[in-house]
Amino acid sequence: MQKGDPRLIRAWTMYDWANSAYSLTITSAIFPIYFAAITTMGGKDQVLVTYGLPAASLQSYTLSLGFLLVAAVAPLLSGIADHRGNKKNYLKFFCYLGAISCGGLFFFTYANLWVGLVLFMLASIGFSGSLIFYDAYLPEIAEPKDHDRVSAKGYAMGYVGSVILLVINLLMVMKPQFFGIPDREGLPARLSFLTVGIWWAGWAQITFRSLPDSKAPKEDTVNVLTVGYRELRRVWLQMLSLKRLRRFLTAFFVFNMGVQTVMYLAVTYAKQEIKEPDGSSIADSGLIISILVIQLVAAVGAMLFVRLSRRFGNIAALIIGLVIWMGICLAAYRIQATNEFYILAAFVGLVMGGTQAISRSTYAKLLPKTDDHASFFSFYDVSFYLATVLGTLAFGMVNQLTGDIRNTIVVIGSFFVLGALLLLRVPREERIAPVV
Repeated sequence: MQKGDPRLIRAWTMYDWANSAYSLTITSAIFPIYFAAITTMGGKDQVLVTYGLPAASLQSYTLSLGFLLVAAVAPLLSGIADHRGNKKNYLKFFCYLGAISCGGLFFFTYANLWVGLVLFMLASIGFSGSLIFYDAYLPEIAEPKDHDRVSAKGYAMGYVGSVILLVINLLMVMKPQFFGIPDREGLPARLSFLTVGIWWAGWAQITFRSLPDSKAPKEDTVNVLTVGYRELRRVWLQMLSLKRLRRFLTAFFVFNMGVQTVMYLAVTYAKQEIKEPDGSSIADSGLIISILVIQLVAAVGAMLFVRLSRRFGNIAALIIGLVIWMGICLAAYRIQATNEFYILAAFVGLVMGGTQAISRSTYAKLLPKTDDHASFFSFYDVSFYLATVLGTLAFGMVNQLTGDIRNTIVVIGSFFVLGALLLLRVPREERIAPVV
């Protein structure tokens, strides 16, 4: 594997192209709308009537559980993968788990609510678990000076690819007759879930063919759990001596709670709070327009923040992004009209693409010289997913306890404020300790 090989980098970014269809169609666009439709009857929330909690909270709790399970097992698996040199096998496993689960959502109706939610959770596990091993390739395929550019290119590919599939899915849902699909029992939406699984697993083959196969294990052993724990402990002890890495990871954990909550639950919020001129809730078509705006602008935002990082440095670029996030929260708390919401969506896309791309590349830059990339990135991704767990959990609890979903904006905004303050504590320089 040659660092900086353009063909290898393109193949690596194709996994962003492949899996982002899940994060757009399943978590952000069609699934939340479909879930709201099948859990509402006669204007009443059937989940609230039957189980005593809002459907929006149940959806957020399901996501939280999925990410929590990944956070629990991923570090151990990454330690085993580093020891055995087979992180591509784990990448494949989680990819296929997610893709098959998305396909299984074809059978999701209110009659089998809990089966559908389990598949929804497994899809999130497949998505998040695969990213740990995918992200770990970044320091192996690109030089440190190119980490920002390559990471941003991956995110940009993901945003563009997911929009292409979403447009196809929207045509299926809004004009099913063009495809000869009967418009009953949510069939067009359920077919879109199936296409996500096919898209994800299909495009991922380009990545799988190009990334290197397994390396020889560091030593022969049969006790993989012991090996995984030992590898994980060794990396953890090394991280404790790296002040910049440790402090950045703490800041990332906090502000990412806000980023991921917005990413996963913005549609749920808008469905309840944003109004059309006649006073009705925002139409599904309006939600889709806002999602498309976010995705397309996010691709531009990812590349824009590369320029900011070159001019001001990665930490400063992230702080700029968090200040914009704070302004977005202030605006989101007061707006109700659809035209204002579309403008806000553009700003969300701008900073969402930028902060995610620069966060990943900043972490890669701060790593010491090591071969244990999966183990090191497991700490990054565990922070990522625990942040998602706590963020979505906070969203669900605030909504449930206060009865006003608008109050969740206050909590999300506080994550960005605290995250920016913690970034200010990241030292500019550090002597990197050698691997032992």
